[in-house]
Amino acid sequence: MSYQALYRVWRSQRFEDIVGQQAITQTLKNAIKQEQISHAYLFTGPRGTGKTSAAKIFAKAVNCPNQVDGEPCNECEMCRSITEGRQDDVIEMDAASNNGVDEVRLIRDRANYAPTQATYKVYIIDEVHMLSTGAFNALLKTLEEPKKNVIFILATTEAHQIPATIISRTQRFDFKRIQPAAIITHLAHILDQEKRSYEMAALELIARCAEGGMRDALSILDQAIAFSDQQVDLQTAMAVTGSLSNETMDQLLQDCFEHQTTQALEKIRELLYSGKEAKRLVENLLVYCRDVLIQKQAPEYLAQQSTNYTESFYSFSQQVPESTLYQWMEILNKTQQDLRFTTNPTIYLEVAIVQLASCSNNQAAVLMQQTASNLTTRDIATESGSEQVGQLKQQIQQLSKELAELKQTVARTQTHTPEKAKAQPKSHTSNIQYRLPKTQVFEVLSEATRQHLEMVNQAWPELLQHLKVTQRALLGASKVQAASPNGVVIAFGYEILCQKAANDQELITDVQNYLSLIIKDYVPKLVFIPEDNWPELRREFVQIHKAQLQQSNNEQDTNEAKATEESLAEPTPIAQDASYMEALLGSGEDQESRLEDEMVQKAQDLFGDLAIIEDN
Repeated sequence: MSYQALYRVWRSQRFEDIVGQQAITQTLKNAIKQEQISHAYLFTGPRGTGKTSAAKIFAKAVNCPNQVDGEPCNECEMCRSITEGRQDDVIEMDAASNNGVDEVRLIRDRANYAPTQATYKVYIIDEVHMLSTGAFNALLKTLEEPKKNVIFILATTEAHQIPATIISRTQRFDFKRIQPAAIITHLAHILDQEKRSYEMAALELIARCAEGGMRDALSILDQAIAFSDQQVDLQTAMAVTGSLSNETMDQLLQDCFEHQTTQALEKIRELLYSGKEAKRLVENLLVYCRDVLIQKQAPEYLAQQSTNYTESFYSFSQQVPESTLYQWMEILNKTQQDLRFTTNPTIYLEVAIVQLASCSNNQAAVLMQQTASNLTTRDIATESGSEQVGQLKQQIQQLSKELAELKQTVARTQTHTPEKAKAQPKSHTSNIQYRLPKTQVFEVLSEATRQHLEMVNQAWPELLQHLKVTQRALLGASKVQAASPNGVVIAFGYEILCQKAANDQELITDVQNYLSLIIKDYVPKLVFIPEDNWPELRREFVQIHKAQLQQSNNEQDTNEAKATEESLAEPTPIAQDASYMEALLGSGEDQESRLEDEMVQKAQDLFGDLAIIEDN
């Protein structure tokens, strides 16, 4: 095969050829010139930023007999053999396919031997983060006790997956994403050398789609050249990358802003039928909204980035308010995240378009109302003159007088009206009579523990994520009030929700099943109550068990040691904890004074954020 891809043909052969990494290349050149070469280097950064190319150039420079200012000559036999990959003393290994302990041990053993031809034996390990734990441990020994004339260059895109013990024994260089301007300049240079005509707008689009990776940019350019033999123009670049033209985005967002939902959806359908990807469409719309926002706030900055904008773009940027742009970008960002985990991207894209149209409709209505109000005021002032203004002033004075008389009448009425009864608190109950499961609540409270309540509360958010949307919405308005080994008391703000939850057997089964998965072998009985009834139920439960607690308190001194052991062994149920119930109930004024602080703490331990219950 005689043809080679552009990124292979134009691979950097000197440090000065590496684009956008001047700080790194200058540091490496100085180290070579001053003969301050380390035994291990770590090159990390996004894909296509020059990590592997820099490693090969470094291997040539340290072994080149004719190197000048840290640069290899690329003409001697040593440089050519390294470039062609036939130099035995420069070993390049892909850790993705050679990630075992045996491969690293082989490298370690071979590193003991001196180089045969080169000055330094260089090991380039690409994607080093793919090595196994055992392989890293085997490599660590070599890095701890480096051999003379052996250099390790580790390249990776995931530096956080490399053990800290490895990183600390290397010189780390972070390759950054290449700026679009640098990519455009390099692409233009390549096309000039290849004697191909091009449009700068096409190169700008390719640089934006490359996302800071030169190899990606060269791959896209290679496709564009193959697509159109004559010229690399904007239409070719859009066809290759699947991007939208500025005119298309102008029309689409204009329809959304004017609440033309049907037309916007039709445009989206046409784009999808033409082969555009939903992910790319959302990305283009997000970037377009960003450009409009910057045009409104910093037009000089946008002009430095690109000049490929239409008249409709500037017109649209003057119409749309910033608040609408913020809402649009938030919707598009959420849609972009949703598209990563769905198999139906078209649905999410259509929903996003409807949401965009809804947001712009509200903003447009506000703007139209403000505009109409301003026009009306201006017309009144100019057309009718001072006569109509005087009439308006008279009307305002008359209304002010009537308002003052009305206030005096209300004040006299309140003075002679007897004091009304205190307003009753707003009830959350509905017309549906819900039968309160008092017995079931008391059964749960008799065995309830603080540990079980905390355990259920911790599992509750994860439980809601597993439920259906309707079930999640229903239980999202609830709160777990008490929990025991065999039951859970769940309170709702409205009786109708209690009734709905109690009658939904599917909901009860799903909650029990998911709880048993999150909390191993925990399948409690679910008891639903209105939130307004919870304080009364709690008070009644405490009063019923008052006699039992007093008897338990009399026996507490005799069995204190045994009770301490048992309390440490397992959680103490509320109904059997004499000190807790005593703290809630009290037994006389002296005891209440003595246990006042303890009552507050223990009541909070039992019922969380509930208030202390008074004994009536």
